[in-house]
Amino acid sequence: MKTLMRFDGAPEEPRWVAVNDGVMGGRSSGGPEVAAGQLRFTGVLSLENNGGFSSVRTVGREFDFTGAKNVVLRVRGDGRRYQLRLATDARFRGITVSYGGEFATQAGRWTEVRVPLSGLRASAHGFALLGPPFEPSQVREVGLLIGDKREGPFALTVDWIALE
Repeated sequence: MKTLMRFDGAPEEPRWVAVNDGVMGGRSSGGPEVAAGQLRFTGVLSLENNGGFSSVRTVGREFDFTGAKNVVLRVRGDGRRYQLRLATDARFRGITVSYGGEFATQAGRWTEVRVPLSGLRASAHGFALLGPPFEPSQVREVGLLIGDKREGPFALTVDWIALE
């Protein structure tokens, strides 16, 4: 395995930002906090105003996933399902294409989850696409998203992210 992120404040660590359903009128809240060598993604999911998602993503760094088969994350969750989201230079009608794969968490327990790159599904603004194909050498963003249609608080802690 090759460690991608340790959340240790090293200069090569990317910055994380929130993107929530407020961009389309929703009322969900959530965001990242990097502290004590971990990324905490917490907030409250709301279905008001056709909302229902909260996400965090990296900015300021590019990644090369060439040769990798899986993204592995050590996480402590809340029993809810999350998505790993990757974005490349790919566009659909001028919109960034995201490639996502879901993973389950166990409430209060540390687990290692594997998201196979071969199983990523392309989408743009939440709409499923048949392509373009995922290009592992051109990853521009790594993100996490919750959109399980269940209102209420959520909490995901990530200890590290690696490639295998």
